[in-house]
Amino acid sequence: MRAIITQLNKTVALEEVPVPTIADDEILVKTVAAAQNPTDWQYVYRVTNVGTIVGCDWSGHVVQVGQSVTTHAVGDHVAGFTHGSYYTDRGAYAEYVKASADLAWKVPPGTFSHEEAATMGCAFWTAVQGLFHPTRLGLVEPPNKVSKEEWLFVYGGSSSVGMFALQLAHVAGYKVVTVASPRNHELCKSLGADVVFDYKDPDVIAKIKDATHDSLHYAFDTICNLQTQSLTVNCFAPGPGKMVTIQPVEESAQVLREDVKARFTLIYTSLGRSFDFLGLHYPASPQDRAHMASFLRKVPELVSSVALKPNPVMVWEGGLNGVNDGLKFMKEGKNSGEKIVYRV
Repeated sequence: MRAIITQLNKTVALEEVPVPTIADDEILVKTVAAAQNPTDWQYVYRVTNVGTIVGCDWSGHVVQVGQSVTTHAVGDHVAGFTHGSYYTDRGAYAEYVKASADLAWKVPPGTFSHEEAATMGCAFWTAVQGLFHPTRLGLVEPPNKVSKEEWLFVYGGSSSVGMFALQLAHVAGYKVVTVASPRNHELCKSLGADVVFDYKDPDVIAKIKDATHDSLHYAFDTICNLQTQSLTVNCFAPGPGKMVTIQPVEESAQVLREDVKARFTLIYTSLGRSFDFLGLHYPASPQDRAHMASFLRKVPELVSSVALKPNPVMVWEGGLNGVNDGLKFMKEGKNSGEKIVYRV
């Protein structure tokens, strides 16, 4: 099969590699579309794990099922997430991808296209883990709803993770305040944000406190640097709070409010495999995997009921042949409010 492989010179190349062999609890999928995430260019430009298959987010049709799989059948439209640029036998930017059956959700007929379904990988899983995992924010999971008025602040409502976080929190009954560029304010509102502010507004902290009646105890920073984490921490009401970040927590932001518990969430843990990332070793987490597998069983109904929308899609010309240009485009910060998707 053809697959995009990491190279030594901060590029990728389309190469011929063996079709993956599946285990008894896995499925083999003919990839139709694959989406792009910041982690893809970061692995490539850091020259990490040379010789591995790039790409995390995929959508396609099942072509083979493992002997113990009873939930999926050949021909099913499925979508999922894998740890791209880490393995030589699995990755989204390939003609075939293998996945654990319980971590691949079935796309209901007549709902999402392959391009749309492919956007619900890394970013969607991160939103789910950050919002609902008991050791992250631990919010009430849909289809259940929170029983009282409770505010959530999402920094970066128009980011890929942010767009899913807005929807999921809204479905669970939370009031949501977010910040984004003015051009994306209506997009954020359409996805469930109750209040949207310009992240560059010098009075944004005061405005968030006013909008939430200074009652904020939960926040999700989907951009993550010292400035965003510091701003987020300063929006909290007096008393204990929880903040989840998608990059390591900045110590100088954490000390601003020691009663706000900050937690870095890394979505690769949800795959239930041990791995190394940014110089640290992460042991396998059966708990994170079990939580994600449980939530994914709810996704078809959430999609069918139109409670969830995919990220807006930007189809990148050239398919897999265009990946180098697509990675460069994202690295240069030119991608905003849309998800780059390659047709395989």
